[in-house]
Amino acid sequence: MMNNQLSIFAELQDTPTQAVVNVASVPQRSPFRYPGGKTWLIPTVRKWLQQEAGTVKLIEPFAGGGIVSLTAAFENLADPIVMVEKDEEVAAVWEVILNGQNQWLAEKIYSFDLTHENATAELNKADKQLQDIAFCTILKNRIFHGGILAKGSGLIKNGEKGKGIASRWYPKTLYDRIRAINHVKDKIRFIAGDAFTEIEQRLKDKEAYFFIDPPYTVAGRRLYTHFEIDHERLFDLTSQIQGRYMLTYDDTPEIRAWADKYKLLYRTIPMKTTHHLEKNEIIISDNFEWWE
Repeated sequence: MMNNQLSIFAELQDTPTQAVVNVASVPQRSPFRYPGGKTWLIPTVRKWLQQEAGTVKLIEPFAGGGIVSLTAAFENLADPIVMVEKDEEVAAVWEVILNGQNQWLAEKIYSFDLTHENATAELNKADKQLQDIAFCTILKNRIFHGGILAKGSGLIKNGEKGKGIASRWYPKTLYDRIRAINHVKDKIRFIAGDAFTEIEQRLKDKEAYFFIDPPYTVAGRRLYTHFEIDHERLFDLTSQIQGRYMLTYDDTPEIRAWADKYKLLYRTIPMKTTHHLEKNEIIISDNFEWWE
């Protein structure tokens, strides 16, 4: 049955979309080259975080590469900030950078002699400690095709200008980014845990801003270790949030159907993939007064 909510969706969908953002115009804060990362969305996130006066409380349940949390910290848009990540390898990086041996990781990357032999030795090392896992995660993220950490990913072959595995290895840049995070880490609390648990615990927090960027229904299987999540349950939980929220997804009939079912408002926004193909994604939010 057609209802008012469907009419709202149609009106929003017909609204002219924004221009594609040039990611080169956005400060690069994360040490990850994260597949599915949201650097391109940062100008929109800034507007969302600034819809009310003052610094807000930010929750990022699927932290991944952490670009939203890091941008909010560096630009004084949020404090406190809670980052949550379930993937053990990615979580190790944030644990070390935010809660432990920031300097050690930066120096290990900067001084590492990147060769196939040295990289293989590091990745195959037995009995890795947390700091070793963190280094190997950054190493894989930089020398594996597309930065993909999931099983099945392999080493870059040719890379940029025939540089092979060295084509995305920028030790000085990574050193600088990791050490810079040290200056804002007091604003950030990192939790190695489950996104659903953390959202459920904070549903009634009316002061919280939730930036929710889950593994997508189609691409997630190829890109992430923990790609299987209960997407409909996430929509249900989002509909119960009493604070502010922004939920991002691919623009698919399935996602629109769930947004319809749980009476969630959305708009579409264009972006370019790593292969320079333009496509739309969906932004779901509790309101869009901040959008224009």
